[in-house]
Amino acid sequence: MVRLKDIAEVAGVSVMTVSKALRDKPDLSAGTKSRIQALARQMGYVPDASASGLRNRKTRLLGLVIPAPTDPVYSRVLLALESQAHERGFDLLLAHSLGQAEREDQVVRRFMSRRVDGVFIAPVYRLADSVPIYEDLIKQGIPTVLLGHRAPFCRQFVNVETDDLAASGAVTRHLISLGHRQIAFLAGPSHSPWAQERIEGYRRSLREAGIPADDRLIFHAGSTVEEGAAAALQFIQENPGATAIQAVNDLVAIGAADALLNQGVRIPQDLSMAGFGNVLVSEFFRVPLTTVRQPKLRLGSVAMELMQKLLDGDRPEPVRIPAELTVRASTGPIPASSATLRV
Repeated sequence: MVRLKDIAEVAGVSVMTVSKALRDKPDLSAGTKSRIQALARQMGYVPDASASGLRNRKTRLLGLVIPAPTDPVYSRVLLALESQAHERGFDLLLAHSLGQAEREDQVVRRFMSRRVDGVFIAPVYRLADSVPIYEDLIKQGIPTVLLGHRAPFCRQFVNVETDDLAASGAVTRHLISLGHRQIAFLAGPSHSPWAQERIEGYRRSLREAGIPADDRLIFHAGSTVEEGAAAALQFIQENPGATAIQAVNDLVAIGAADALLNQGVRIPQDLSMAGFGNVLVSEFFRVPLTTVRQPKLRLGSVAMELMQKLLDGDRPEPVRIPAELTVRASTGPIPASSATLRV
């Protein structure tokens, strides 16, 4: 490994002169700096980031915790975050919570031990009013940006989120505009703020249209393809008379739609189906899915902007980004005969 001392010996100058040249200090002539910098490149010199961090107490590292690398939403957020961080001279340390509170605690503490300059967290939601690791982030003054909605245990942090309430309501209004009045909802985890907003958007649009909400049309479906398929089978068994299904996210919608199609239900001729998120597979599913286009790249870019403001000593406000409805082939007019779903 090439050291400053090695460059100094070849250049015939002091180690201090080499250090100043590589840091572009103004008290050296342009010619001297240019000659030493060119020599450093030729010799393959790479600065020791750890040593620099010890001197200025900045590591240029940012921690990022997302649920899993396979999550189709956070993969796009990660892409934008890494790009924006790179442009600003930061490296990202990536970890996965896998939706487990204990693992989230462990990976954040590892970030803290690495002296990261800031942390991005897609929270593992829970019902507690306080969580020790989040309290420790505040005590140590570590700039933290939440990727998603805030809950009581993390309300003190700045965040960037999608306006799920308005976007979910737009899906319901779209189905109502097609003539649907019996719209089932495949609900997500009850303790997650984003899931709560999406079902509230559905209920609000029903109320605004003068359609009574019917709890028999709400099915717990979690957030995965498998849970969506299980909810669809329960829907078929109970046969509540719905002509459309609105799912809490695209994975649930795709799991449900696949199960229904395999049972002989035609989408949208017999039953309309809509999701939320616009993950890549939704456009190329067996029946292209009507959904909400979440601004994933924008979420990542805004998160980095918020982090930069925190690092600069500012106190930015949370950001809520609108999302737009994308209509595809999975939703259509109410069937002529819709009293009973036949499979």
